[in-house]
Amino acid sequence: MYVMVAPCILDPTLRAEGITRDEDLRVYDRCLDRCRAFGLDIVPLPCPETLYLGRVRGPATYTERLNTSDFESLLDGLEEEVRAMIQKRGEPLCIVGVDSSPTCGVNTTWYSPEGKVDHRGAFLSRFPDIPMTDVYDFARYRVYLAAPLFSEAERRYNEFIRDILATHCFEVYLPQEAGDDSAARHHEAMGDIFRSNCEAVKNTDWVVAIVDGADADSGTAWEMGYAHALGKPVISLRTDFRNTGDNEHVNLMLEQSSMVITRREDLPHALLSPLHH
Repeated sequence: MYVMVAPCILDPTLRAEGITRDEDLRVYDRCLDRCRAFGLDIVPLPCPETLYLGRVRGPATYTERLNTSDFESLLDGLEEEVRAMIQKRGEPLCIVGVDSSPTCGVNTTWYSPEGKVDHRGAFLSRFPDIPMTDVYDFARYRVYLAAPLFSEAERRYNEFIRDILATHCFEVYLPQEAGDDSAARHHEAMGDIFRSNCEAVKNTDWVVAIVDGADADSGTAWEMGYAHALGKPVISLRTDFRNTGDNEHVNLMLEQSSMVITRREDLPHALLSPLHH
């Protein structure tokens, strides 16, 4: 498998001067880390702005400098090159773009001095048939799976969910595989388990919480609240058809602090999987 990426993810100096932040660089690195972790080949796209305007340039919108027939002709040629590459290699997993870019934006693009528009950039808009994701979304691939783990059935179900997410290139922290099991829960180890799980929540990008049952598992509920307080997005999976109230799938506080889904098949989409864009 391979992904095509906007070239500035590999070489940020291709971007217009003065627009790259430290956070952008961290996200680009984590995007590449995800590719390495799952053995995804990285194929850079050409950079239309650099080819047309040169490497040294200030920021500008599409209408200010790129809305010309010469630039459209350049895009025609680059599209042919990319299509030929795809025909040779097969379909990519996705294209990873950079939002706001006049050429490689996925969800937004600087179209004119009046501001951004919700549209793909001029170059990526030529590939509507290929799944695309913004680099900031692609870089969020670490998942903490909060779930009860006290029975064989619960542990097997947790592993099943982990395996589903792994096929979508998510790295899953599963407490039962990180020392939190019945054998480890003696008094001396409990503090270590607590600190280890808290640190894992701090370092994750997403929390997926299994909240089936008449009431959510207390440990899972605590992890959800902790993640919400840290500003981490929480996805609650509740396949149990029972409601806890007239308007609630689950406890009100848990429902209001997470996105509740009722089918495991919807998990990848909720996590912005690159296979579901």
